[in-house]
This record gives sequence, structure tokens and C-alpha cells, in this order.
Amino acid sequence: MATKRTLSLGIGLRMIGVALVCTSLFVTSPRFSLAQEPTADSKTPLLKPPPGLQQLGTHRLWIDLKRRLVVVDGSVCLREGQLEMFACPKGTKEHEAVIAIDCGAQFLHAALLSVGARSGNTVKYEPEYKPASGTTIDIYLLWRSKDGKKHQTRAQNWVRYLKTGKAMPYDWVFAGSGFWTDEATQQRHYMADAGDMICVSNFNTAMLDLPIKSTAAAADLLFTAYKKHIPPLQTPVRLVLIPRPPLSDAAAELPPEPPRATGNTPKSAP
Repeated sequence: MATKRTLSLGIGLRMIGVALVCTSLFVTSPRFSLAQEPTADSKTPLLKPPPGLQQLGTHRLWIDLKRRLVVVDGSVCLREGQLEMFACPKGTKEHEAVIAIDCGAQFLHAALLSVGARSGNTVKYEPEYKPASGTTIDIYLLWRSKDGKKHQTRAQNWVRYLKTGKAMPYDWVFAGSGFWTDEATQQRHYMADAGDMICVSNFNTAMLDLPIKSTAAAADLLFTAYKKHIPPLQTPVRLVLIPRPPLSDAAAELPPEPPRATGNTPKSAP
């Protein structure tokens, strides 16, 4: 009972905190709230920088060391079709991802490390399947509709799980991708920069992956874009990535459970 109470209370407090955090990050430009349906030659409007956060370089990427979260901007690049990614760096795999992100995967990786996330291991297939591991990362999406209304949701709600027809029930973990070296130039490259930033199919190059068996074979893909939940193409989207603390750390922040009544303890005050 104590474990269930601790877990339930911890989740409840976390969700309240997330709602407050996301509200404070909901800053957009006037032209975004008035944006018309984008055309093929129109540029995606930019969101205003979130107040009080530290920007990393010139990227549309910010960190909040106090609240331990990362903010990165992107835009909707796909609303229907099968998925291997949820999000990819702009100019890589937009044909199979919902969101194109305005920075490289290596910079988002560094940002997550700076706010306390720990990378684990990418998926392994030999000698047997071993899922990706690492800190669980909660991802929230913020955007405005054309009428200026604010919207906020978990990233899972934009991914449809084909086995149930409902939103994806799984969380992402910080697998960490890896590096490869070009033998000709001896230059090291971060593998997820090629597109495998936030994946829904397992890749041994993934930065964030699902800790379940999810093949990349076209005939057996598990996830599609959840069209009815996704705003129009080119809609600017702000992603808030929050590393989830280990349960032991979260429980340590909660008040102790009141002692239970015993034979020597009155069940209620007189």
C-alpha cells in the first residue's frame, strides 16, 4: 500500500508541476497566433524564446538547470503515414517523422545530459534482443491553433498504436546513440544526427528509443501518425523534455505515510 500511495502521489505531483512548467513556456509571436494555413513556399513562423532559460549556441534549444528540463522548437512535417521516428533533425527523415526539429541530435543529447539525464544503451539484437535503456524522458508538446488557442499534450498522443488504435502507451528512454569515425577524414560523427533523434522503431543509432521490441521492417511497423490529434503541416511546435527522476529519488521528496491504526493506537482523535 505504501508503495502504491507513494507512486500515485508522486505521479500526481509531477503532473501538476509539468502543467505549471508548460504554461510558463507558452510564449509565441503574434504572427504565429494569426498564422494562416501555410503554403508550399511559405516559411514556418518562429516561436518567441522561452523567458528565463539559457539558450545553447544559436540553436532553438534551451535548458533550465533549476527545473531540469530542455526546450527545443520544431514544426509539424507529417500528419499521416507509418512512423519510424517521432522527431528528427530538420533536413533528415521528415518522410517518416511527425516533427522536424530545429537543431542537431548531438546538441539535444548534450542538453539532456546537462539537466541530469543519463544515457544508457541502444537496442541490441545479438546474441538476443535487449531493449534500449537509459533515463525515461517525458515529452510534452505546446502549440497554438490558428484561432490563437493554446494546446498542450504528451507526445504519445500524436502517435497511434496499431495494435489498439489508441495513443501510444510507451515512454521514451535516453539510449544515447553513438559515434562513428570517417576513415578518410578521421572525423567523428554523432549517428543520430542522420535522423534517429526520437524513435518509435528500434535503431542501434537512436538517441531516444522505446524500451519495447518495435521493428523497423515496413510490413511490421507498430505506429502511425495520429492524424486527428496533429495540427496542420508547418505548425510551430515547442517540445519540453523532462528527465524523469528514479522512483527512489521521487519518493524521497514526498511526506511520509501516516502510521496505521493498531490495537494500541486510536483510529480517530477523540
